[in-house]
Amino acid sequence: MSGSFEFFIAGRYLRAKRKQAFVSLITLISIAGVAIGVMALILVLGVMTGFTDDLLEKILGANSHIVVSGYGAGLENYDRTCDELEQVSGVAAATPFILTQVMLASETNISGAVLQGIDPHGAARVISIESNLRSGRLEELAARHARDDQELPGIIVGSELAKTLGVSPSRTVTVVSPTGMLAPSGMVPRWKKFMVVGLFESGMYEYDNGMAYIGLADAQQFLKMPDQASGIWIRIFDVHNSLPVAEAIRALLPPQYNVRDWKEMHRNLYAALRLEKTAMFIILILIIVVAAFSIVATLVMMVNEKNREIAILKSMGATAGGIMKIFMIQGLVIGTIGTLLGLSAGCTLAWLQNTYEFVKLAGDVYYIPSLTVKIEIWDTLLVTVCAIGISFLATIYPALQAARLEPVEALRYE
Repeated sequence: MSGSFEFFIAGRYLRAKRKQAFVSLITLISIAGVAIGVMALILVLGVMTGFTDDLLEKILGANSHIVVSGYGAGLENYDRTCDELEQVSGVAAATPFILTQVMLASETNISGAVLQGIDPHGAARVISIESNLRSGRLEELAARHARDDQELPGIIVGSELAKTLGVSPSRTVTVVSPTGMLAPSGMVPRWKKFMVVGLFESGMYEYDNGMAYIGLADAQQFLKMPDQASGIWIRIFDVHNSLPVAEAIRALLPPQYNVRDWKEMHRNLYAALRLEKTAMFIILILIIVVAAFSIVATLVMMVNEKNREIAILKSMGATAGGIMKIFMIQGLVIGTIGTLLGLSAGCTLAWLQNTYEFVKLAGDVYYIPSLTVKIEIWDTLLVTVCAIGISFLATIYPALQAARLEPVEALRYE
């Protein structure tokens, strides 16, 4: 029996009016079950991918892709090192920075913060601080600002930190370093006044409430680190290709340099997001498994309904394998139709959400204002293969039942 004949018989069985309307109803339920399962999988995986990408974009916007630092000591000759790093394949830009913990004091309040000394021009090429500025410009960190007959260096603070301190642009803050200096009376804290020249808002509360930027030269002078930097920030062209680039940088630099890429620095968060996406996929695939039981029930009842026809086909020379193919084709058609309907519905709902943003998120709780559904081609292929594969597995038992049918037994009472 040719394959085209088996497709023809399977098509006739699916299109024919049933003696039992209940079988047709279960067929529609099976298609709807597969479609709902596929739609749910597409949407949930899209939401997880969109949330992960948005979160990583915010994290990497405020941080570099790769950080080079020393083991407990500052880096010297950092300008030459930056030039060498920018020659590494995959590296877009490199800039030195100084990182330290300080206390910021205003006229009304005091708060701890992470102080970063940056080169305004170089930092703008590596991190997205410039696009996050609510007021001011990075260039003002390198200038001096007149205040109360003093020439003060500039500082840019996070928006939430500014609220805590009760300051705004043109106000002054005092930066107090925990590393003291020796005076006749003993060790005293090192402090210096700065003028607030800008506010930034990254959208992440931890950064906006605990980070401030000053010029690299001012940080070196304040912390007594002449011609030294805490490390080097590196931006790469392909953020997902950070590991090979980090390995190339390790091979270039001496052993006293510590090289870490963003996946290593944010390993726990990155692993948790991947695990959550995998768990949601496993849980939601059960919807398709439940729909597969409906396919089994549909085909079993169809086999019982078509006993006479199956017996006649076998009497005319149809093989057991050919009978199996007929019912397997029917199950695959049901699963394929449900999968295509689910993919269409999921992609349509994703487009509607991305276009009109029906689902909003609380700004004080989440990092993003609304859900972003990002459907990746590999997720779509995985869902499609799983849905059709489960539908195929659901056809095996009913097809075997039909193949084992004896023509004599089926026609005995006809």
